Formats: sequence, structure tokens, C-alpha cells
Amino acid sequence: MQYRNGQRLPPEALGVAARLSVNPRARRLSIRIDGRAGEAVLVAPSERKLADVVAFARTKADWMRERLEARVEGTPLEPGGTVSLFGKPVALVGTGGAGAARLSDDGRSITSGGEGEAFARRVENLFKRVARETLQARTDFHLRTLGQRPVKMSIADPKSRWGSCSPHNRTIRYSWRVVMAPPEVIDYLAAHEVAHLVHADHSPAYWSVVQRLVGDHRPFRKWLRDHGPALHAVGR
Repeated sequence: MQYRNGQRLPPEALGVAARLSVNPRARRLSIRIDGRAGEAVLVAPSERKLADVVAFARTKADWMRERLEARVEGTPLEPGGTVSLFGKPVALVGTGGAGAARLSDDGRSITSGGEGEAFARRVENLFKRVARETLQARTDFHLRTLGQRPVKMSIADPKSRWGSCSPHNRTIRYSWRVVMAPPEVIDYLAAHEVAHLVHADHSPAYWSVVQRLVGDHRPFRKWLRDHGPALHAVGR
């Protein structure tokens, strides 16, 4: 069978819904779980390797099914709820009216006007502002450490990725959701993307640059693997 990048496989093919993805920077076949889409993503470095990653996925059918069944359900942004900011719980408080979301001075609560989707949108906008300010600062710090020129930075809400870097046009894009993580994890993400300006792949040389910036990066990567699905579920 001829497979193609972006192709979706029906559940009966592997026991779960799956999507094929080609990533030229990938150094091996891999599988990740997209909890938001409810599917497994099978990643190969080229289209001619897609058949190999499908064969690999057949040996991981039970693992994929277990991971998808355990995925985190969406948690709404609504008054009375709790959300994480910099790794600490923050209470969401509705004030009525049309006021913008505001973080309290002690960082323990976010107050906002609006109801329903309007409330959620204002809280999300606050998180995006915090993300832009925080990630710009950490990005600039790591750029200076490596002697790199400034980059154009943007904040988005990708389905599962935390960031991306395009060295050829010097742009870095981050998910705003990472500011729900502890500060050291946020800093790792900035270092991860800035390091791609030096090495576009994930070679040992690349990881040595990351280690130069943040030390042992493995605990931060593990934190994102373990807690990332919950962060991507916030507001869904």
C-alpha cells in the first residue's frame, strides 16, 4: 500500500485512529499521542519510511490504545475553576461586567468579566500576554548566551507542539500553554527552540547546546511528556 504524508488511517487498520506525518528532522520512527484530536501520530523522516512506521505501530497497538483511553478530558476556563500558572494553582473568579482578565498581586487568582465563552476568552488572552512577556525574556536571554541575533517571536495555540523554530527566517513560535508549567520548564522550552538556530536537527551536537543553556534537560522533557496532555486540555 502506498502511504502519504497527512494520511489518516481508519481505526480498523491499527486498532486506533492514526495519522501519518513526515518530519525530515526526525532521526527515527516514532509515535506520539494527540489527545486533543484523539489519534496516534506516526512520524517518519520521509514518505518512503511511512510503511515502516505503520509496521512499527502495529507492534504498539496496545500501548496506543491505552494512551488514548487515558487521555485527559477538556477542562473549561470558568468562574470557580482552577488553572495553573508557572506551576502553581490560580483560582478563576468572575466579576460580571465587561472587565478584562487580571492577575491578582499575590498571583493566587485571576478575576475577569464576561460570561461563558467571553470569560474563557479573556482569561486565555491574559495567558497569551503573560506567555509573550515571559518567553520573550527567556528567548532573549538564551540568544545572548549563544551570541545569536534577535528573532521574530510569536505566540500560538498548536494542537500538541510546544514550540517550533525556523532558522532560515529566524522565527520562533511558542504555545501559550507552556506558561502553565513551572518556570524551569518554560525556560527549557525557550532554550530548546533557540538551540535550533545553531543545529536544526536533534543530533547529539544539538542536545549539547541545550545542555549548555539549561543543564540536564531530561527532567524538563519528562515533565512535558507527563503533564503536557493536561495543559493542552485546558479550555477545551
